[in-house]
Amino acid sequence: MNPPKIEGQLREAIRAKYYSRHTEDAYVMWYKQYVHFHELRHPKEMGEAEVSSFLKHLSVERDVAVSTHNQALNALIFLYREVLQVELAGIEKHRPRRPKRIPVVLTLDEVRSIIGAMSGEEAMLARLHYGCGLRLAETLGLRVKDVDVAAGILTVRGGKGDKDRTLELPQVLRPALTDQLAHARALWDADRRRDAPGVELPHAFAVKSPKAGERWEWFWLFPSDHGSTDLRSGIVRRHHVHEARLSRALAAAVKLAGIAKRVTAHTLRHSYATHLLMKGVDIRSIQERLGHSSVSTTEIYTHAVKAMQGAVRSPLDDL
Repeated sequence: MNPPKIEGQLREAIRAKYYSRHTEDAYVMWYKQYVHFHELRHPKEMGEAEVSSFLKHLSVERDVAVSTHNQALNALIFLYREVLQVELAGIEKHRPRRPKRIPVVLTLDEVRSIIGAMSGEEAMLARLHYGCGLRLAETLGLRVKDVDVAAGILTVRGGKGDKDRTLELPQVLRPALTDQLAHARALWDADRRRDAPGVELPHAFAVKSPKAGERWEWFWLFPSDHGSTDLRSGIVRRHHVHEARLSRALAAAVKLAGIAKRVTAHTLRHSYATHLLMKGVDIRSIQERLGHSSVSTTEIYTHAVKAMQGAVRSPLDDL
């Protein structure tokens, strides 16, 4: 087989669907693991039986999580359907049912303690992330044109499912966002003085307007302080701050605050939704703010609210 050729075709097919870089890297990784598991046989020589044995290996021998198992399955379905033009008959029977988990949620005091233990740009990221209930990629990928401080509006473009949505900016964040825009402007000015390549653009728009990446409105709201190589194009350009920066700062703040919960950036989004429910905001409005395609996804937060508000009183309290 010729792995580089298949890998290149796979990456090309993924980009044609406008999937994220994270998805691209994950799907290529699963393709490589699949062919190595079967001793470098060409995928066209294999099919449902080989996919099944690989997935069984993941679940039985490696004991991967259901979400990981499903990602591997999605990657291989994509490989066969979009690259090899082969439909794997009966493949969906290998998809495990995702267990329903109640999300980890912070109290208002815990959010206050965590954000209070953070400083600088990391604190700004955490406040905006929680204050608007964003996904991590949505927070990091914000551009200058997505934030209208004067009107108090934040626009999430190309969210999950390639959907846009508009959110109200918290009043308390507006002065800090003005300062953040000034910081980003200084970096943009420096890039333009040295004639640096523009920032990365959505693929279709980059083809139509390749120079738009040099314009101020397309610049990152949270730009990195240095350039790095764009793995898709090979161009050294300025990207937005890396997700690890917020994750590390958040982990340190949780430890400093003495909170014994497993807290990630997504926990802030869970907490945002739960706190809105506790304030009496209706579930449909929260669904729209979170960008959920189905209200059933949003309804999981009602369980956390019931527990936090003590909706069911234990008989022990009556003794």
